[in-house]
Amino acid sequence: MNSQQPGMERRDIQDDCSLRDSSELPSCSIVIFGASGDLTARKLIPALTNLFNHGCLPVRFNIVGCGRSAMSHEEFRRHLAEFNSSQRTVNSGDAWASFAANIFYQELTYDNPDSYRRLAELLNQLDRERGTAPNRMYYLSVPPALYPVIATQLGPAGLAQQGAGHWSRIVVEKPFGHDLASAEALDKTLHAGFSEKQIFRIDHYLAKETVQNILMLRFANAIFEPLWNRNYIDYVGIISAEKLGVEHRAGFYEQAGVLRDMFQNHMMQLLALTAMEPPSRFRDIQVHDEKTKIFRALKPLTPGRLSDNLVLGQYGPGTIDGHEVVGYRQEPGVAPDSLTPTFAAMKLGIDNWRWRGVPFYLVSGKRMPAKETRIIIQFKEVPHSMFNHETAANLLANRLVLGIYPEEKITLNFQAKSPGSKECLHQAAMNFKYERRQDQGGGTFDAYEMVLLDCIIGDHMLFWRQDGVELSWAFLTPIMAECESYPETAAKMLQTYPAGTPGPTAGHRWMQLLTG
Repeated sequence: MNSQQPGMERRDIQDDCSLRDSSELPSCSIVIFGASGDLTARKLIPALTNLFNHGCLPVRFNIVGCGRSAMSHEEFRRHLAEFNSSQRTVNSGDAWASFAANIFYQELTYDNPDSYRRLAELLNQLDRERGTAPNRMYYLSVPPALYPVIATQLGPAGLAQQGAGHWSRIVVEKPFGHDLASAEALDKTLHAGFSEKQIFRIDHYLAKETVQNILMLRFANAIFEPLWNRNYIDYVGIISAEKLGVEHRAGFYEQAGVLRDMFQNHMMQLLALTAMEPPSRFRDIQVHDEKTKIFRALKPLTPGRLSDNLVLGQYGPGTIDGHEVVGYRQEPGVAPDSLTPTFAAMKLGIDNWRWRGVPFYLVSGKRMPAKETRIIIQFKEVPHSMFNHETAANLLANRLVLGIYPEEKITLNFQAKSPGSKECLHQAAMNFKYERRQDQGGGTFDAYEMVLLDCIIGDHMLFWRQDGVELSWAFLTPIMAECESYPETAAKMLQTYPAGTPGPTAGHRWMQLLTG
């Protein structure tokens, strides 16, 4: 990247890991609560292993797993090795042995103060014996209901303290509350022991390279930003579709639904990155400031007329890849009369100078034809056609598509003349595909690896800030309250769609805009 662009140094880490090699990072202890659970073995340990193998963890570090299960250090290491060997998510042999020597375990009861005092004793002992600094990262790989329990216990045990030359950080994953009131209550609990700079709220979408490159495309290229406004853009679409159903998450999903599960976090972040104003510098504070301006400018949906701008659906029985699948209400753990939406299409407006009058279409759902995430920038038609009627009828407006999944690419559609002497136009496309650069010696980091590394560095760029969390909930809470407080309203708005189709019929008019 251009070295003259301010603030870009850290983002180059995937191209040149030496920018953040072991000697540059402070030694620390990474404490994982819920370490005996699936997420630790399936995601966190492989992520940390890959960072270790690329020399991107501190020279000295400790990984301390905490959980209710009784295990010795060696039993915990063996459990992780067996799981990851079966899943082929980490390397075996000497590389694993070298990494595993840094792993330890502490049995812990989440609401017992004595457990945290014993944890503090273990961490202090490891610092003395292994020469690590008293830097602490607490990763809460537990159900959200345990976030306030753990956060409340860390402070009295002296585990949240920061001092000269050392830090303490707490990492929580979404959901950040259930609505605005619960989000504010959780924040109050977290801040009882930690300052805002110590809190890292993860949204893994933000760590995807293609999501980060939305800002690069907009603000590092003079050809796009002058056109990125209501004068040239007709509408913007954001799609995040899933092929899978609720799977084993029925207990959570019945309480959440698609608006809490996807819109409050992932969809709002993609919206903010697409619509925000240029930050004065590419730094976390300035970027977060511009995002919150977008959340504040969202036009509320009209109470009593939600259906004008919102389509809700729930998947029924259908066919996926030639196989029959059950509907949401037939999934294990789901109420047979459930009114929980698994699909939502929302038409939003942003009331500011740049976007006034430009509709934003946000669509997310389960059991759709394919898993895909993309952003569509539909430009306006040319104001005047100098061509004949037949040619002008085929003159399609330009479209920019930012592919996030499954293909990480950028596609720009434009008009070109067909070969020959006649006045014929055809739509052409320019494609740019993101490529991994393993052959150039750089690390290949996924979302978990990036956010773990950023926590050690102390960079908040890829995380939520509390004012953004609350503004997002403030926009969505009245919508959810109207749907959930009146069952007759929810039943009337909720439409069933067969699994394997692009959502309810009422949303097809918007889907056609985004897929046509």
